[in-house]
Amino acid sequence: MNNIYHFVDGKEFKGTSQRTSDVYNPATGEVTAKVYLASKKDLDEVIQNSLKASVGWANTPALQRARILFKFKELIEKNADELTKLIVSEHGKVYNDAQGSLTRGLEVVEFACGIPHLLKGEFTENVGKEVDSWSMRQPLGVCAGITPFNFPAMVPMWMFPISIACGNSFILKPSEKDPSCPLLLAKLFKEAGLPDGVFNVVNGDKEVVDGLLESKGVSAISFVGSTPIAKYIYENAAKNEKRVQALGGAKNHCVVMPDSDLDQAVNGLMGAAYGSAGERCMAQSVAVAVGNVGDQLVSKLKTQVEKLKVGPGMDNNSEMGPLVTKQHLEKVRGYVDIGEKEGAKLVVDGRNIKLQGYENGFYIGGCLFDHVTEDMTIYKEEIFGPVLSVVRVKDFDSAVKLINNHEYGNGVSIYTRDGDSARTFASKIQVGMVGVNIPIPVPMAFHSFGGWKRSLFGDQHMHGMEGVRFYTKLKTITSRWPSGLRTDPEFIMPTMK
Repeated sequence: MNNIYHFVDGKEFKGTSQRTSDVYNPATGEVTAKVYLASKKDLDEVIQNSLKASVGWANTPALQRARILFKFKELIEKNADELTKLIVSEHGKVYNDAQGSLTRGLEVVEFACGIPHLLKGEFTENVGKEVDSWSMRQPLGVCAGITPFNFPAMVPMWMFPISIACGNSFILKPSEKDPSCPLLLAKLFKEAGLPDGVFNVVNGDKEVVDGLLESKGVSAISFVGSTPIAKYIYENAAKNEKRVQALGGAKNHCVVMPDSDLDQAVNGLMGAAYGSAGERCMAQSVAVAVGNVGDQLVSKLKTQVEKLKVGPGMDNNSEMGPLVTKQHLEKVRGYVDIGEKEGAKLVVDGRNIKLQGYENGFYIGGCLFDHVTEDMTIYKEEIFGPVLSVVRVKDFDSAVKLINNHEYGNGVSIYTRDGDSARTFASKIQVGMVGVNIPIPVPMAFHSFGGWKRSLFGDQHMHGMEGVRFYTKLKTITSRWPSGLRTDPEFIMPTMK
């Protein structure tokens, strides 16, 4: 049995806690490792190490930080196969999907390599007579990230490369369900030349989360997960005077207009709804069929869902792998049960899938519901599994109203050939990320990722320039160098004359 510890101050850290959590291979259902969960005492030690390391790192020129990031990028590329296989072995997603998620994380590292340019401030000469003013961005100190199981490489890399590039030290608390990939990333960062203590990985549960939220030594918290936990993180981080960006749940809609290229829409929906077994915060879990397109859309989807190739992630023929744990599998099955009880039409039922040789794996086939309505649980709640619901509406305005009425506002797409419909949709929809004939509108690293409404708690999105702003504080300097005698004191609000 493999034991997984923490990575602190440049080396493996066992800590004092003997509490552990099982790590599974979702394809087989076998326990492959035990991950040790840190105690509050362990965390306090890590925070102190991070505080010490942050001082020297903040004083390191941005150009030198960038050179280490360039080396880190090179090492990720060199070890991409090993990192990808770790994701597959502990999360279950198919190899190509895991590889793609690693690439999307790597793009943030590439963006962070430009930090000398990104940190440049603004300068104004003579804001007043012989008075100059300029701004600069400086690091916060110790930042922390709490990340989910579904993207053990990509989501942490939305956070720590930019934070560290900005001059902060960073503590990552990854999901205890698949901790091996983040630990290898930390080791590669050290190999790239990152000073010890600047990037630490601490495995844990609520005890570590609460410790990060309460510690006076942590200045900022980044989080991705469910809405109830995002709200908890946001409230408690703010209460303890920290910056916070907490990304919550989603119920992403894909609007299919009657004039759309229907085959293109169906292909987009298949990948967006069933890729990564639906375990994506950007998964399209609701198809909104507008006008008379519903019957044809459902018919084409049914054919494709029934042909979906489900299997272990390392099988090249697999299009969808297992879910991450048995508990999550039962949760998703339970939602399908509820959908049937509440009157939705189950067009494709994937609950009883059996794979020879993998009978103990956490598999469910693709599920497809039709005639889903706004009052149904499977419409209102995030399922986080391979379950696609089709809602039928009479027209474009009804589709916009449906989506804007939902509590979540993470991602949305529309398939149409009409430019006016697409432009109006992009303008009026109350959602943070919008795709036009794009099934999963995840922004590139040099833009920023984040939703609206109850999909985001906090003011700033992740990565891109929003990330740079979040992980730095702005300082503005106003300066005069008098060349003559000192002037008399003034007791009025200073103005620039």
